[in-house]
Amino acid sequence: MKAVLCSSFTGPADLRLGEIDEPRPAADEILIDVHAASVSFMDQLMVSGLYQMRPPTPFVPGTEASGIVVAVGDEVTTFAPGDRVACSSWIGGYAERMTAKESKSVRLPDGVAFAAAATVLHNYGTAYYALVERARARRGETMFVTGAAGGVGLAAVDLGRHLGLHVVAGIGSDDKAALVRGYGASDIVNYRSEDLRDRIKSITSGDGIDIGFDNVGGAVFEQLARLMKWGGRLMPIGFTSGEIPQLPMNLPLLKNYSIIGVFAGAWAERFSAEAARMNDTLMRLLADGQIRPHIDRILPLEEAGDAMRAVANRTVQGRIVLKIR
Repeated sequence: MKAVLCSSFTGPADLRLGEIDEPRPAADEILIDVHAASVSFMDQLMVSGLYQMRPPTPFVPGTEASGIVVAVGDEVTTFAPGDRVACSSWIGGYAERMTAKESKSVRLPDGVAFAAAATVLHNYGTAYYALVERARARRGETMFVTGAAGGVGLAAVDLGRHLGLHVVAGIGSDDKAALVRGYGASDIVNYRSEDLRDRIKSITSGDGIDIGFDNVGGAVFEQLARLMKWGGRLMPIGFTSGEIPQLPMNLPLLKNYSIIGVFAGAWAERFSAEAARMNDTLMRLLADGQIRPHIDRILPLEEAGDAMRAVANRTVQGRIVLKIR
């Protein structure tokens, strides 16, 4: 079968389309005929050797996909051949077929398209875990989202709107403003051209931010640490700037706010039953039109490397999807 292969941790430029043997599902896995797979910043980090884990090479990248079940392992009880599903996995999505854990897969409601389904579990799963499970977000609170036009950032904007938050979207270029406003941002700050401190103080009448949802890291995170409200929650989600920030610990002490780590993938591994319930919730929200994943473009499988470069260069709004069938 056809698959994109990463043979060394040298980045998207060295990905190659090749032929590999079809995988066989383990006892707790399903085999999926892949129809669509999404391209995330995590995928780009993985093939560049910059993620927290390094799979043995060669491997097939792709952390999220959707398709039709063609076989199930001996211990699988939730799915059967013919079921339409979406799944998350550390690797394997950029191929004609992949295996996925039963616990990390979810059945698609009628009417949900494969392309949209392939963009939900990582983006909206991270946002849901962060806002609902970790931050315990409350209606009416103010949330500032950095990297708000990216995959996870836009999901946080969309889900924050659904939860009744006052969403302030942080973007790095003005051409992204219309998109984030259309997804529910009440206010927009371009932190590359505007004074972040002055804008946040103006938006919050000097009170500061209840929830900081930071995808960028670096200097932006360090500024947010000085703009939190008493009792707020500041969440490092990722570090797309490439810089892991350093934080003077007197800042959370003085305002009694919390710094809350968010690693949704690790949580899903440890608490698979809770993660499966979350995935079902997200798919119901998608089917009901309560969340609206944004697809920047759809590309063929052989352009996976180009898609990753676009993600790395921050020219993508929402997600790129690879169409496989």
